[in-house]
Amino acid sequence: MAKTKRAYVCSDCGADFPRWQGQCSACAAWNTITEFTIPKTKSALGGAGGGGAVSSYAGSSTKVQTLSEVESKDLPRFSSGISELDRVLGGGIVPGSVLLLCGDPGAGKSTLLLQSIGAVAESRQALYVSGEESIHQISQRAKRLATPNIDKIQVVAETSVEQILNHVVEQKAAFVIIDSIQTMTVAHNESAAGSPSQVKESAAALTRFAKTEGVTFMIVGHINKDSNVAGPMQLIHIVDGLFALSSTSDEKFRVLRTSKNRFGADSESCFFAMTETGMKQVKNPSAIFLSRSNKNHAGSVCTTLWEGTRPLLVEIQALCNQSMTEVPRRLSVGYDSNRLAMSIAVLARHGGVMLSDMDIFVNCVGGIRIEETSADLSVLLAIFSSFKNAPIPQDVLVFGEIGLNGDIRPSANGVERIREAAKQGFTRAIIPKANASRSLPGIEIMPVEDLQEALAAFERVAV
Repeated sequence: MAKTKRAYVCSDCGADFPRWQGQCSACAAWNTITEFTIPKTKSALGGAGGGGAVSSYAGSSTKVQTLSEVESKDLPRFSSGISELDRVLGGGIVPGSVLLLCGDPGAGKSTLLLQSIGAVAESRQALYVSGEESIHQISQRAKRLATPNIDKIQVVAETSVEQILNHVVEQKAAFVIIDSIQTMTVAHNESAAGSPSQVKESAAALTRFAKTEGVTFMIVGHINKDSNVAGPMQLIHIVDGLFALSSTSDEKFRVLRTSKNRFGADSESCFFAMTETGMKQVKNPSAIFLSRSNKNHAGSVCTTLWEGTRPLLVEIQALCNQSMTEVPRRLSVGYDSNRLAMSIAVLARHGGVMLSDMDIFVNCVGGIRIEETSADLSVLLAIFSSFKNAPIPQDVLVFGEIGLNGDIRPSANGVERIREAAKQGFTRAIIPKANASRSLPGIEIMPVEDLQEALAAFERVAV
């Protein structure tokens, strides 16, 4: 008889090892390596276990074709019932897609999906599969949220993937919610639920069924202590889309961000307000992050970020203070610390502003994390404003990328950024000269080419 194969896999990062050890050398986590038995599978070439054909993601046929012979199908999307969620998904839900929604415990993943399935059930057979909560808990939440079409939503408490797929076939479901993938198991795998192998095999089985039968699966996933998707990395590769739901720093709003999307942009985001009656869409998120006092403060500058397909206005705050230590502190929240160090060096080299004895703190208001370079100029002018103790009026918008030679580089979608600022009441804008090719009514453009011109523009508008 063949010897049973065993593997040792880290439950945090999914790395495997030939033998057990106390610490995972891949992610440095302690006591996360567990042992499980590798199941015996059928040979793809008809060896041990029979000569059956291997199932295909694209369907039962494995005929080789040229790309010109393949029939192109434009599958019509259907709405999730939540317009902001549809925008993040790329314009709606694609039939046959497998989408993974992860987030912190209590962020509102189940609430958001329960609101969505109520709208989908109006025109399609919808099934809610719960592996964590009882169907009575789900029913109680649905009634509290006043979920529409509650009499059309099918619900079942099940953790076996094989049984779930049987229910999908029997109910002829077209939209299925799996809550959550960490509780699912497949029969041929002997490891415990939530192990890397069970998560991978369960997701692969659901994906094969989705691609073959055209059923859409919305899967809920857990995260680990490092805020990464729990389970093996293969899980992210298997699914068509990865979406993360998180809270802002004040816990008042929820942010849904796209990390991967095969059917749309992978940098979209939308905002929700968590209320007693569920998630409420925030149509104008710029108004949230610009809720400032009427008084001008030194070190406060407004900029515009490009989130997916729309601009987002945020406030950048900076504080310069005389350092009491030999090594001044450089701390940033929501802004890359390396770019902060670069901005300080550029300000010293090309602006003549020496900050070597100053503690510098930078904060992006509202818990937003800046991932693009268009905020460089606003961060630099916020630092300069705090250093000079000269406030910038609240009607001034600033954006642009800073080069190491002190030049101000243009940002993408400059016209759309300025238009959004004009809608929010901004009347002046300090922007790169390359973004000032068009004049827009209602807002004064102050184009700058380098740091010296930017500081001169600051002197003109500073209070």
